[in-house]
Amino acid sequence: MTTETRALASDLSLAVVRLSRHLRGRRADAQVSLTQLSAVATLSQEGPMTPGALAAREKVQPPSMTRVVASLAELGLVQRSPHPTDGRQIIVSLSDAGNALLADETHAREAWMNERLSDLSAEDLATLRGAVEIITKIVSASE
Repeated sequence: MTTETRALASDLSLAVVRLSRHLRGRRADAQVSLTQLSAVATLSQEGPMTPGALAAREKVQPPSMTRVVASLAELGLVQRSPHPTDGRQIIVSLSDAGNALLADETHAREAWMNERLSDLSAEDLATLRGAVEIITKIVSASE
């Protein structure tokens, strides 16, 4: 690894951490934790699944996800239903309230980001589009 690559890795990591902090800052009055929000987002993107499958997707231990699902159900953000073929399992799906919460969270982050992006040139926007593709590849390759 070259010195330039190490410097880029450091700079990129710091920029992502700072961006993440700003996006999290849009959640000042959030009713759920980031862990809960991530589970809700996964259910929205991938559809109903067992808590075990959700734990695997979120890269957490099943007992942790069981607690997350229980708290989300208590808040009315997910619904639990019997598994169609395995009576020992349940299927977790997003409720209307869960969809609304996710839409609100997404809107707050996107509004902040849209405001910041509106100040950039077309060239900078094109550069960011390319960077998003590269970052998505990096993340996907590690999953």
